[in-house]
Amino acid sequence: MIAFSAADERWMQRALELARVAGKQNEVPVGAVLIRDDKLLGEGSNMPISQHDTTAHAEIQAIRRACSKVDNYRLPDSTFYLTLEPCPMCAGAIIHARVQRVVIAAVEPRAGAAGSVLNILNNERLNHRCEVEFGLLQAESARLLKDFFAVRRRL
Repeated sequence: MIAFSAADERWMQRALELARVAGKQNEVPVGAVLIRDDKLLGEGSNMPISQHDTTAHAEIQAIRRACSKVDNYRLPDSTFYLTLEPCPMCAGAIIHARVQRVVIAAVEPRAGAAGSVLNILNNERLNHRCEVEFGLLQAESARLLKDFFAVRRRL
């Protein structure tokens, strides 16, 4: 079992706060926080519905903000905290940004690209691989998603 640090928990809690914001805006409750040296580079929550933009996932929002902040399209030595396993699009962006470490709360058994369905983040055929760790605050993230979709099914 992976031993997560107090900083890991603090950053994942922030990602969960962002996921809750997305859920309150009727977006799938996913949050993402990108840090380096325990400093925030960028963060995001899901916004594809409100932005009318298929690419407006939490991870993409965070990467865009981080790259803008550091004036670089590469984010080496960074850690990404994600409340849900990334989709293939987001996993590809993470690889291109050269993120070092990805900490994921909940797995995505239908479209996950960090090992559940595909393994883009650790594909030996690609020129970059990430350290990937699952399970930090998994129950809380899974509960947010389950509750969100339960309400949507009742509507």
